Amino acid sequence: MEKILVAPSLLAADFMNLETEISRINQSDADWLHLDVMDGEFVPNLTFGYDLVDSITNQLDKVADVHLMIVNPIKFVEQFAKAGSDYFVFHYEATDDVWAVIKKVKDFEMKVGISIKPGTPVSVIEEFLPHLDLVLIMSVEPGFGGQTFDHGAVDKIAALDSLRSENGYTYLIEVDGGINDQTAPLVKAAGVDVLVAGSYVFGPEMDKRIDILKK
Repeated sequence: MEKILVAPSLLAADFMNLETEISRINQSDADWLHLDVMDGEFVPNLTFGYDLVDSITNQLDKVADVHLMIVNPIKFVEQFAKAGSDYFVFHYEATDDVWAVIKKVKDFEMKVGISIKPGTPVSVIEEFLPHLDLVLIMSVEPGFGGQTFDHGAVDKIAALDSLRSENGYTYLIEVDGGINDQTAPLVKAAGVDVLVAGSYVFGPEMDKRIDILKK
């Protein structure tokens, strides 16, 4: 790992001033923008769809990291590809055919990632690891922002880092949920590459907070 990447989570942005928020992200030292798409079925919340992602990517100078918290993610691969998604990250728990989703995402020339909930062990995704660009470890239950960090994520990140080193895999390890100046050092030590942060980053001290996470 050469450096820590920071991906502010759009969920914590001011949606009444979204153009301004995207401009702030573009001008910041953030590396990616994390876009949480929720369907109200896989998780008990609704956010936005590919139309808004398309509008955002038309203005965005950063990597568009799209996290699909939706059932049947394979149905929406083409739409999110056309909307300008760089990473298409779906949940292991949300599909009956992980291989089919991976193949379709690659067919549409996006990078593919799998996410797992706090209660899902790393072992269930081991067979897919050679084919992934990213693994997203949820350190909170998906669906809502502002939750407390689940320390079980640290062991999962360490396990993924070991598997990567032992096998020469190339995926990035991302963590999402409760990331701040207190929890970032824990996941960095375990081998994380990408920090998703919402409420900690968005606010008047965005640049300072991003700098803290990177260091």
